[in-house]
Amino acid sequence: MSFPVLKGAGYVLVHTPDMIVQNGSTCGTERVVNPDSEFLKKINDHIRSYDEVVNYLPNQAYIGNIHPKELKEIGQPFYEKEEKDRSRDGKYGDIAPQDEFIALMQICDAFELVYLAEDFVEEIKPVIEEKYPEVQEFMNRLKGSDIASKASELIEEHKAEGLYHDGELCGYVKQAHDIDVNLNAHTMFENLVVKTSGVMAAIQLLRKNDIDPLSIDYVIECSEEACGDVNQRGGGNFAKSIAEMIGIKNATGSDTRSFCAAPTHSLIEAAAMVKAGVHKNVLVVAGGSTAKLGMNAKDHVKKDLPVLEDVVAGFAVLVSENDGEHPVLRTDLTGQHNVATGSSPQAVMSSLISEPLEKGGLKITDVDSYSVEMQNPDITKPAGAGDVPEANFKMIGALAVMKGHIERTDLPKFVENGLPGWAPTQGHIPSGVPYCGFCIDDLTKGDQERAMIVGKGSLFLGRMTNLFDGVSIIVERNTGELEEETAGSNEEIKKVIAEAMRNIAENMMEE
Repeated sequence: MSFPVLKGAGYVLVHTPDMIVQNGSTCGTERVVNPDSEFLKKINDHIRSYDEVVNYLPNQAYIGNIHPKELKEIGQPFYEKEEKDRSRDGKYGDIAPQDEFIALMQICDAFELVYLAEDFVEEIKPVIEEKYPEVQEFMNRLKGSDIASKASELIEEHKAEGLYHDGELCGYVKQAHDIDVNLNAHTMFENLVVKTSGVMAAIQLLRKNDIDPLSIDYVIECSEEACGDVNQRGGGNFAKSIAEMIGIKNATGSDTRSFCAAPTHSLIEAAAMVKAGVHKNVLVVAGGSTAKLGMNAKDHVKKDLPVLEDVVAGFAVLVSENDGEHPVLRTDLTGQHNVATGSSPQAVMSSLISEPLEKGGLKITDVDSYSVEMQNPDITKPAGAGDVPEANFKMIGALAVMKGHIERTDLPKFVENGLPGWAPTQGHIPSGVPYCGFCIDDLTKGDQERAMIVGKGSLFLGRMTNLFDGVSIIVERNTGELEEETAGSNEEIKKVIAEAMRNIAENMMEE
């Protein structure tokens, strides 16, 4: 059987210090319920510089400059490990500053909703022209204007959302409709952040893997936001809007939503499309979320820590036909949390971990790397949520003990061998897919044979059901033999069919 392959991955982090305060849900809510709070007075003193964000080791892991297992050796908390002179450019991606992002937001704006100050544009335009040739077709959208005459009034009347850089107003995003809440200024701001960070992640995928954008024939976008208007609130389509920006001209696409589990759902959908022969190259991409910026900042500030949720994140993965080289996505070995599964940890782990493995006659110990919810523990532990990846590995290890795959005494070692968390808490971003870039290398150049990508989500957040969600898929080293075997089998089938058709025709003529 010929399986599709995981052909490439790209990642982006955008340092957005002003957006934490101006656009993050935690600060936004605090300004409404407690505008004179000590938290709002102190938060700016806890926001990191761009250099600190670039040098931060989990961020370096996210863009591929260090392997997550190196973080294990370094030890937590990572923010205490001082680093200098790290590169923004990584093996799999980039860490971009806020001014570049704001400029790209205007370039990604197709309806003249983003207005930027003339001096801001004059300074950043040469940088964008040099660093982002992929969007040159739309460079005419990057233009400055006299924002001072309108900005304050529009922002005060909630007809625009301010854009700030270095604490100063440098532009704004206008509402797209007078009364449609789905097209108000805040929503348009969020949607443009999703689109722009998705574009940046897709650019990194194309660059880092030398992918021809014209070879991609379908795009699945799987972030947490949904765009639409009053008549179709979540109608979409982020996927096609991202494809348009970077020359993916031979593709169509659609959006997939399932909270944190959406990226793994999308990975399976992409693999199924390629396996079925519907498409040859499917791009899975997701932009980031401004709502999650500074989400746990109250706890960080209270404990005198830096505000660690200071980046918008994006990722892109390419799923393609089997090339005999890249890791294969086992479409026959997927796990899923069914409606009837229940929400107990044992039921969840059985449905996502052991059941797909058992389909292939495999044990839990036959998987070299599990990529579950890879949240950075620097962020979650001070907020009281503990070390999420470690908690997942403990549950997987406990299941392995129950199944008789390891001895109880081996459980600590099993947990210790698990990957540490390194992804920012952007909801969907940590859920399995941060490992895809490393997975490709580990299963081609490394000594690993098998990995599992796991996505879990909280459907109850939409207030439509109390159900939990989750899916998983096994990824294996490519033996290089599957394609040849399948090709031979297909030829044999064709010969049998051709012979049968000839026999039928001859019989009909005789009659």
